Amino acid sequence: MSPIPARAIRVTVSSRDQRLWAVAARAGADLVVTVGGGERPHVGCVVVAQSHASAKEPGRIRVTSSVLSIPHHREEALARPLAEALARELGGVITVTAGVHDDNLTPEGIASYLRLAERLRDRLLARLRQTAPTTPRR
Repeated sequence: MSPIPARAIRVTVSSRDQRLWAVAARAGADLVVTVGGGERPHVGCVVVAQSHASAKEPGRIRVTSSVLSIPHHREEALARPLAEALARELGGVITVTAGVHDDNLTPEGIASYLRLAERLRDRLLARLRQTAPTTPRR
């Protein structure tokens, strides 16, 4: 019987009136992350990413990802880079769900959320490095 996963890791970043949060939990050597923010967090996109050795470039790590976007949602721009960065850094299979909604969001507001997502990625990676052993790449 496999052990119950360790406690979830929670991180939050904010800027002015925008806020993103992530909750990450280990599933063995893999990781499941939920990202939310805005007025109504939800599941708008799911990305599964896995790192692997490059067949053409020995020593180089590549990442393959699959995306499922809910119709009319645009969270792939937030979820895919996060999933791929985590897979590249941590190995294993990484699943990221993301959903951020603010009414009347402008293009500048979207750009601001994408910048927040980069900060969220960095903060989450730092926390994961502190709390989890390195997992072997598959």
